[in-house]
Amino acid sequence: MPVYDYEATSPKQQCPRCANGFEYVQSIHDPRLTACPDCGAPVRRVITAPAIGRSKSKLDDRAKAAGFTKLKRLGKGEYEKMY
Repeated sequence: MPVYDYEATSPKQQCPRCANGFEYVQSIHDPRLTACPDCGAPVRRVITAPAIGRSKSKLDDRAKAAGFTKLKRLGKGEYEKMY
């Protein structure tokens, strides 16, 4: 199920949950939230960039930080240590 981000539209009527924005898990077929589930303040859905995958460079950085060694193939049976 998708996770949607919401934020309060009224600065006067906010609780700690909707003051900083919150995430809400709901089906694509469910209607949008119009009020905060905790305090009932009016909220709107915020468009955010999706987090689909991780980049290869980040994977290399995490592997290096964990102490793994990356090898680059030079030829048949020949490898060079990259880090």
